[in-house]
Amino acid sequence: MKNLIITAVLFMTAILGANAQNISKNALGLRLGDNDGFGAEISYQRGLSENNRLEFDLGWRNNDNFDAFRLTGLYQWVWRLDGNFNWYAGVGGGIGSVSYDDNFPGNDGSEFFALVAGDIGIEYDFDIPLLISLDFRPEIGFNDTISDDLDFDIALGIRYQF
Repeated sequence: MKNLIITAVLFMTAILGANAQNISKNALGLRLGDNDGFGAEISYQRGLSENNRLEFDLGWRNNDNFDAFRLTGLYQWVWRLDGNFNWYAGVGGGIGSVSYDDNFPGNDGSEFFALVAGDIGIEYDFDIPLLISLDFRPEIGFNDTISDDLDFDIALGIRYQF
């Protein structure tokens, strides 16, 4: 009986270990976080290989003083932690635009900005086509008014995989 249990454990370990990283070809959903005023983003992931993918996030914000949007693109490497848990890291950048209202002090026009970003996170790939993630994204912005320093973004992602 002891040999049967050991054989079963080794067999299951071999199957799980031989299983290649399972990145879906496409995933679409929301990335909800702080994001320097861009709270919710539409997020799309495109699998490139067994452990690499691209992620694109479109965030927008409007309030009494300004309207803004931002598009961020990241190249990510994904590694299996345990079972359906993965961790990932990536690099990328983005662009955006902000349009100020007339009552915003010191600004009454519009301007563009750029950013460079890193990304590190953990995700859980459910047996159904649902992916949930938590990531940390440091960003360096290039614009005197919007962002000209280091910002930190922590967000929860919920995506449908297809």
